[in-house]
Amino acid sequence: MSALDRKMDRLLARENSGREHRELVKNRTVRKMMMNRLSVVGMVIFLIILFMCLFAPLFTPYDSTKVDLRAILQQPSAAHIFGTDKVGRDVFTRILYGGRISIGIGFGSALIATLIGVTLGVIAGYKGGILDGIVMKISEILMAFPQMILVLILVTITGQSLWNLILIFSLTGWPSMYRMARSQMLSLREEEYVQALKAFGIRDMKIAFKHILPNAIGPIFVNITLSTAMFILNEASLSFLGLGVPMEVATWGNILNVAQDLTILKSAPWIWLPTGAVVTLFIISINFIGDGLRDASDPTQVG
Repeated sequence: MSALDRKMDRLLARENSGREHRELVKNRTVRKMMMNRLSVVGMVIFLIILFMCLFAPLFTPYDSTKVDLRAILQQPSAAHIFGTDKVGRDVFTRILYGGRISIGIGFGSALIATLIGVTLGVIAGYKGGILDGIVMKISEILMAFPQMILVLILVTITGQSLWNLILIFSLTGWPSMYRMARSQMLSLREEEYVQALKAFGIRDMKIAFKHILPNAIGPIFVNITLSTAMFILNEASLSFLGLGVPMEVATWGNILNVAQDLTILKSAPWIWLPTGAVVTLFIISINFIGDGLRDASDPTQVG
């Protein structure tokens, strides 16, 4: 094979590679997300922490609940890279296993709140009338209270439980989803394609959920990411106060709860500092992803 043939083969391979790459990023939203550096950094951090939490046994040999009185308050070392807590439990292990619960609470609550809020918003926003007025008043009443105060009241009434916490977050978080979905429906239901669908005799709910809702899916995804971050912070705050998930369950908030002890706060920062750093990084990464999704799904920003 001549040098010219080899050069032509390289050019052809490069062209094919470029074509495949263009096909991969053909979707405008994906392309804009990839162009947003902060969004990409956030996605990398998010996936690393999520992967390590989900597959925690691959990264640590310890049990997150096993007490070892011979290893109390050990400083970070090769055996315990983040040290141990007041009863000898490995802090790194508790961060990974606690992340499963905290992320599960945040993501699960956001999904349930989205399902409730978006369903009500689509139906009430499209149909209007008495249903819209009733649901709007309920959402206004719930949003009139500071969410954390309302959560504290409900936790006191229902008691400390993982599922109670998810239920409370969902019940207090759906109004913002509802108002967002409702506003999207109010603006989109007057579009010409909706009028054409009505003229063809297509049922209202099919128009609302199948034809209008997909056009509003971008803001919904953004709201899910931001709600997930908010619920994770709420869980950490409640658990720090001793009002969240029961203390025997490892969560990021329960790990941070030890920082209430002034002695631990000053003399054993390895117990709470790595956990605080992980929570901060995870929340920031979710916010970066949300910002990227918001910019990428904005139809007014063409590119």
